[in-house]
Amino acid sequence: MNKKMMLAAAIFAAAAMGGPAAAQPGQCSVTGWGIFDCDVVVDGGGFSFGLPDGAMLAFTLTEPDVGLAFLLPSNSEPGQRPRPQGEFQPAKGKPGCWTNGDGFEFCAMVLEEQGT
Repeated sequence: MNKKMMLAAAIFAAAAMGGPAAAQPGQCSVTGWGIFDCDVVVDGGGFSFGLPDGAMLAFTLTEPDVGLAFLLPSNSEPGQRPRPQGEFQPAKGKPGCWTNGDGFEFCAMVLEEQGT
């Protein structure tokens, strides 16, 4: 089997349909962290993935090309509120990436298994 990267835009097609959460292996990037392996969890109208330090980034669509992102610290306690990162739009020229316009950007791609 070979692996082909699939852009996060496809994640949103599945997320918009709702359904149970499903983790998929992929690659992510976040400003300040670079590119790293991650498990992307698609759920309802958004997705989430873990950062290398154990924190979690969660994103939810509020409109077709607009969404909100939140960071949950690695040392979060039950009931603790996530830190809002603001409103995000698709990053121009970077499929699968979202930006808040203030220099903070994240990207998520999932791996698709294909038989040969």
